[in-house]
Amino acid sequence: MKQAQNTAIEDAPRFLRTWGFWAVLAGATALVLVFVHIVGPTFEAKPSAATQIGEIAGEIKRSAWRSFLGLPKPEPEVVSTPVLSYVAIAIPILGAIAILLSVLSGIARENWRYSVYGTTLGATAVLFHYFWWLAVLAAAVILLVTIIENIGDIFSF
Repeated sequence: MKQAQNTAIEDAPRFLRTWGFWAVLAGATALVLVFVHIVGPTFEAKPSAATQIGEIAGEIKRSAWRSFLGLPKPEPEVVSTPVLSYVAIAIPILGAIAILLSVLSGIARENWRYSVYGTTLGATAVLFHYFWWLAVLAAAVILLVTIIENIGDIFSF
């Protein structure tokens, strides 16, 4: 007598058992995390831009006077790591996993669409995240140059 042994893997739909499906899922998740990482800081409560720039300028002024008078530096404050920092690390990892799973899907001769979609979504997530950081870096450089240009106004009384 032969008894049928069904396992959870055998009962799952066919597309759940393909590498390509998981590649598409990982790539789509990475791309969604890119958008969450971009939009996430806007939901945090922050002071206005003018207040932040004033605080930066005041800190520069206090640091310069401290250095000029030979006073010791203050103790740094310990700040907890925000969750969005972990999202920034997870994005390229998920993108690379999507590309790796797409390669496995191609090697296993599964449906070529899964492989292409997974590779495209994973690579798009990594590249878009990279270009986003380049844009943020350019904006920071522009802000720093503007502050340095106005350094004379910071020390005026």
